[in-house]
Amino acid sequence: QVQLVESGGGLVQAGGSLRLSCAASGRTFSSYVMGWFRQAPGKEREFVAFISWSGGRTYYADSVKGRFTISRDNAKNTVSLQMNSLKPEDTAVYYCAAGSKLYYSGSPSGYDYWGQGTQVTVSS
Repeated sequence: QVQLVESGGGLVQAGGSLRLSCAASGRTFSSYVMGWFRQAPGKEREFVAFISWSGGRTYYADSVKGRFTISRDNAKNTVSLQMNSLKPEDTAVYYCAAGSKLYYSGSPSGYDYWGQGTQVTVSS
């Protein structure tokens, strides 16, 4: 089992940057693929970014491609999301998720464990 705790959210002006981190418990972190999702008020949870267990493969939603970067450190049991050039439409609660299926999924159903989320608010 994996427990996930996100941090790094906050309030930032449009064009600014934030770095989200997700700390995972458990000794098998490196065997999970990891994803970041976000959910804005009144909207469904949507895929943001994916990283494979080794970090060798990454995928991004078109809306964040070129602005966000996902990375992981298996020695420290952490996954991060560097968010640059933030826009007001990036405002949401951001969640990290761990999946045991070892392949890419852009759907929340593809992940087994979730963090509690961290709020990101981008002002215009």
